[in-house]
Amino acid sequence: MTDSLLLALALMLVLEGLLPFVAPATWRETFRRLIRFTDGQIRFVGLTSMLIGLVLLMIFR
Repeated sequence: MTDSLLLALALMLVLEGLLPFVAPATWRETFRRLIRFTDGQIRFVGLTSMLIGLVLLMIFR
């Protein structure tokens, strides 16, 4: 179980690092837009991301 969690964390870090590496200007602009969001909008984005992740886990497991 620990190995799977560490593998998932490593994959997440690789995926999170792709956009800043490949397109730093786009990544910076995305964060500029994100700063303008309200707390509720940011929570909605986080919730949606978690739900999509859970659905993908259920599908591929």
